[in-house]
Amino acid sequence: MSVNEGGCLCGNLRYNVRSEPLRVTYCHCRFCQRATGSAYLVEPIFDKRDFQITTGEPKIYRQKSAGSGKQVFVHFCDNCGTKIHFSFERFPEIIGLFAGTFDDPNWYERSSENSKHIFLGVAQKGTVIPGGIETFVEHAMTNVGHPTEATVFSEPKTIGIE
Repeated sequence: MSVNEGGCLCGNLRYNVRSEPLRVTYCHCRFCQRATGSAYLVEPIFDKRDFQITTGEPKIYRQKSAGSGKQVFVHFCDNCGTKIHFSFERFPEIIGLFAGTFDDPNWYERSSENSKHIFLGVAQKGTVIPGGIETFVEHAMTNVGHPTEATVFSEPKTIGIE
């Protein structure tokens, strides 16, 4: 089993994961846009048991999710401000990493089998969504855990441009 490492800008926080991601979520919600300062978050999801902080202790920012009403916890470096990962009241067994914090952010597979794009209803104009990947206008499941209907584009689609 390979171990993949990452950390914050200043090096005060370091972590490792000991598995492949369970899935990769591309989240286009306004919360993730603000949290990343970008169009969307690339978030590989891991079983919490396969993740370990190896150096430092992150600070935690708590935010109530507008969608579920549950708490979302953003773990970050209090020195440089780098966000390392999310944990969730709604999904206590997983964590979602900020993909750009890996030492090698390209080590894991991103494919139509393990990826999805969520919250396309608020995606920024000009965002290109690849073909063959499940997409959702909002979350991929309802607040009570039922799956929502996915759309799969046959070819790349630019959001917000007709």
